[in-house]
Amino acid sequence: MAEADIGSSDPAVAFAAPQPQDVAAPPVAPAAEPERRAGIWRRWGGWLVIAVPAATSLVVGGYEIGGPSLWRDEAYTKDAIARPFGEIFPLLGHHDAVHGAYYLLMHVIATVIGTSATALRLPSLCAMVIATGFTAAAGRRAAALARPPDRAAGQTNSAERGLDVPALTGLLSGLLFATAPYMTYYAQMARSYAIETMFAVIATYLLLRAWPDGRWRWWLGYGAAVALTGLFNIFGLLILAAHGITLLLSDVSGRAGGRRPGVGRRIGRIPLRWLAVSAAAVLVLGPLLALASRQQVQIAWLNRPNLNAMQRLAITLAGSRPLIVPFALLALGGLVAAWRADRWRPLNPAAVALPWLVVPPFVLIAASFVKPMYYVRYVEFCLPALAILAGAGLTGLVRLAAITPLGRLRLGRLRLAWLPAALVVAVLAVLLAGPQQAMRQTAARPDNLRLASAIVAAHEQPGDVVFYIPATMHVLSTGYPAPFSRLRDIARNESATASATLTGTEITSPAVLKSRFTDVRRVWVVTGASTYKFPTPSTRADKEKMALLAGMHILHRWQAGEVMLTLYGY
Repeated sequence: MAEADIGSSDPAVAFAAPQPQDVAAPPVAPAAEPERRAGIWRRWGGWLVIAVPAATSLVVGGYEIGGPSLWRDEAYTKDAIARPFGEIFPLLGHHDAVHGAYYLLMHVIATVIGTSATALRLPSLCAMVIATGFTAAAGRRAAALARPPDRAAGQTNSAERGLDVPALTGLLSGLLFATAPYMTYYAQMARSYAIETMFAVIATYLLLRAWPDGRWRWWLGYGAAVALTGLFNIFGLLILAAHGITLLLSDVSGRAGGRRPGVGRRIGRIPLRWLAVSAAAVLVLGPLLALASRQQVQIAWLNRPNLNAMQRLAITLAGSRPLIVPFALLALGGLVAAWRADRWRPLNPAAVALPWLVVPPFVLIAASFVKPMYYVRYVEFCLPALAILAGAGLTGLVRLAAITPLGRLRLGRLRLAWLPAALVVAVLAVLLAGPQQAMRQTAARPDNLRLASAIVAAHEQPGDVVFYIPATMHVLSTGYPAPFSRLRDIARNESATASATLTGTEITSPAVLKSRFTDVRRVWVVTGASTYKFPTPSTRADKEKMALLAGMHILHRWQAGEVMLTLYGY
């Protein structure tokens, strides 16, 4: 790129890289202004690569954040964090130990900002904003490490001069993640998945700093980030398997990726310091892993993955069914770009992103054929990997266009080499609009607890009784509890707090339940199933509840997502 083009209207100027001749040339007055602008970019451009995607995710993820109703998992969060701090620990001894760190953190936050839907989701939004910034940083650094030594020194192909490939890769990776529909979905969810994703991205970035640099400070930071990823979701530890594959795929020996070349002692391509800090992270989480293994009843509802589960994973990663093909093509482009960049030998965006995208789901799905433990939410932390891979593919498209005849054409001062990438971005923008709007609808959640609460508020009468079938459906009343609290819960034995459980306990004696069933003229039966059908009572207590309704008839039935409210009466 000619010196006079720096600061022009060409979009590539935003990623202009200084060339050796810029430094060696004697000062020329007409070039002073372009050189000044290039200097400004060198000072501030690195931060803009991170700040622009982060700001985008704040706007995209924050828009209408309080609009969708809370659903049952968020109701669990609201109920757990509303307890006194000391009473959260007994709960974790029985249930939800895997979410313990999140509950404790949210208890502190909720004390300050409250428990409205917006307040409960705000920490997730903040986590996704940080995750977006680190996604851009990781994409940029991986692309910088991928450059062969001659290009790192500034000896780029003449057709690519003026194009800062690492900055462009980082910016596009960050923007693709910032606009991903399921980034919005988890940014607007009061659960731990967004925080887990944040630490997974931070761990990946720190790996890119630690491996070429070799100093302990980076490795210790990496180990801490991995441990925090697992602390907020134990399945997040699968990031270690992905990073292990990345280390095997790549080689950074002799690269100028850090302060000094080389990575210290290794076993093959695996640095001993990586093994040490990874083992330490797992050991630190040992007590949590042991406790979680004793609470596997909480995932007893999971089934072996089938073809539908595979399809749902692809839809979640891409954002919608129509987006699967475009993102698959961009990811393939990222792989091709990595192959062109010194045949995978150095660290590169694909070597970082592909194992991260594939390995955790594969391991969890494979394990689920022995013991079901896979669900799409548990591998949500892989979303940034697709953004980095697609960002590398989109950057590769710009570079490819730059070396074709199209790269030599201009429309005014605008290079037409940007035209193919611009068309792809335009298509993605159109395809993303619908899914982005859909994520802000309550219909994107399994339950509409706000509507269920409104139905009860509009139709309840003094003396009404409520039965929850099964007993775990008590959670459906905790999102917006006021109307439900006016119903007589005659099956209740102990509250959730008193019993140190998520939903409380119910009496098990049919005789006691029958003795409480007096002066009853109307009964609300609250259920919630993905089949949208009234469940078949399976426990003795639930069968007794239904037996007490003999002689009553259904006055009305409402559906609020998966929540079913059935009003019985005479």
